[in-house]
Amino acid sequence: MTDMTDLFGTTPGPSGRETPPRREAQPSRPVQPSRPIEAPRMPTRAPSRTQPLADRLRPKTLEEVRGQDHLLGPEGTLTRMLARGTLSSLILWGGPGCGKTTIARLLAGKANLFYSQISAVFSGVAELRKAFDEADKRQEATGRGTLLFVDEIHRFNRAQQDGFLPYVERGTVVLVGATTENPSFALNAALLSRCQVLVLNRLDDASLEALLRRAEEEVGHRLPLDREARASLRAMADGDGRYLLNMVEQLVVLDPNRALTPKDLAVLLSRRAVLYDRDREEHYNLISALHKSLRGSDPDAGLYWFARMLEGGEDPRYIARRLTRFAAEDVGQADPNALPMAVAAWQTYERLGSPEGELALAQVVVHLATAPKSNAVYMAYKAARKLARETGSLMPPSHILNAPTALMKDIGYGKGYEYDHDSEDAFSGQNYFPEGMERVSLYQPTDRGYEGRIRKLLDIRAAKRASREP
Repeated sequence: MTDMTDLFGTTPGPSGRETPPRREAQPSRPVQPSRPIEAPRMPTRAPSRTQPLADRLRPKTLEEVRGQDHLLGPEGTLTRMLARGTLSSLILWGGPGCGKTTIARLLAGKANLFYSQISAVFSGVAELRKAFDEADKRQEATGRGTLLFVDEIHRFNRAQQDGFLPYVERGTVVLVGATTENPSFALNAALLSRCQVLVLNRLDDASLEALLRRAEEEVGHRLPLDREARASLRAMADGDGRYLLNMVEQLVVLDPNRALTPKDLAVLLSRRAVLYDRDREEHYNLISALHKSLRGSDPDAGLYWFARMLEGGEDPRYIARRLTRFAAEDVGQADPNALPMAVAAWQTYERLGSPEGELALAQVVVHLATAPKSNAVYMAYKAARKLARETGSLMPPSHILNAPTALMKDIGYGKGYEYDHDSEDAFSGQNYFPEGMERVSLYQPTDRGYEGRIRKLLDIRAAKRASREP
């Protein structure tokens, strides 16, 4: 039988029952080298009626884990790490049901480490101290370290995260944290600098199909689905293997001789909720996708990401605000109608609400995607702000200053000002920058859309202005 010791020092008996805890070895007693352990397991027992299918099908080896070949394949990151005989502290970042907990358990066995698990949802400082103390004692008694798996590690606050640092640094524990949140935002820099972040993929269609076959082998018959319904079932899981197997449990009790259609599935099962948090990373990922699709002049992709945000529960007012920003930043003077149209769609939504008002926003999405693009105004604005900071408090030239008093007239305010409406084409060509400051060209219009007309006009005016210079 595989040699294995769990968190509390117990070992499975021959029939799967736990034997009483062994007393910790004294530090002075010679320690017998332990045999490698394959993986920490719960005591062996026959599957119960209440044991979820996802738990019964949990992989027993790293080779059985699906969908993470970039980590566990022949050239995978973890495969190479284990081949070198080292295992650094890790942060496993991925969505629900992609195998984070399973991988952590199996890594402990491969690396010959004790396995300890806590959840940040239910644990506090006391539980952390207990886990570290027990890891210290095991290391002192056996010379072997502990893999401490922390589920939902992002739920620990910054001070609690700092508590891991000394134990990770001296090797008392190999920390493996699991998170569904972007570690860059959820974890502090000190902890991240001591861990390697590994991104786990959502399970692809092939991996989900492999899970379905394993489930069918476990229950002893095929699922009552036609080909289209089987594909629909995988789509409903949305990359979550655990959710897929939970749905399978509802199907295996049905008549295997009946072939369900996608329409039947929609009645029997609920689709997995779209992964979307309005104040977290997915929120910013999707608005970025929408923004860049519009910038790339792709109305179809723009409508898709717009719909994804709505389906995820995003506030349409937020989308309206970002579309208005896009009209000013990325369309600009190439289509001067884009900005008032975006504002009008925003106002339309405010008046009509959902779902009628969302159509106006969809119209703006299409208009912005198909409009000519120019960020010339945006770039000119940024350059003007930079120039304003650099030039300090230079006064405007005296000829464009008003002179409401005699004293101001006497010192030259307004002297030499030319009223542009009296000039040919209502353009005098005078200088309006501070005296002594060289003229700077900030706005560089493109030749796209309406901005092409503006460019020609500015070129004509630049030539007239140059003709006035001495």
